[in-house]
Amino acid sequence: MNVLLGGFVIFATFVTLCNASCYVVPNEGVPGDSTRECTDLEGNKHPINSKWQTDNCETCSCYETEIFCCTLVSTPVGYDKNNCQRIFKKEDCKYIVVEKKDPKKTCSVSQWII
Repeated sequence: MNVLLGGFVIFATFVTLCNASCYVVPNEGVPGDSTRECTDLEGNKHPINSKWQTDNCETCSCYETEIFCCTLVSTPVGYDKNNCQRIFKKEDCKYIVVEKKDPKKTCSVSQWII
């Protein structure tokens, strides 16, 4: 019983962490309109059941009733903040952590948040 409860706690924590980096936008269609597309927050149209990546490093999916988006970026949190700094590389949708005094040297990261 304890193993089952422990597994549930771990699963619930994982789901909570994952949901923290996602959001849902209602797909507001006009009643009676048979349009098979979604309009994202930037005004771009996407076919129902399609997926795309945004300029903000998110992956989105279009469904009949909603658009579901999640970030692709993991944020470093376990590093020496006194001697290191994180730098976001938008072209790769990722952070790197480098030394403040010598940005050519990378720093060790022990924890990341999705």
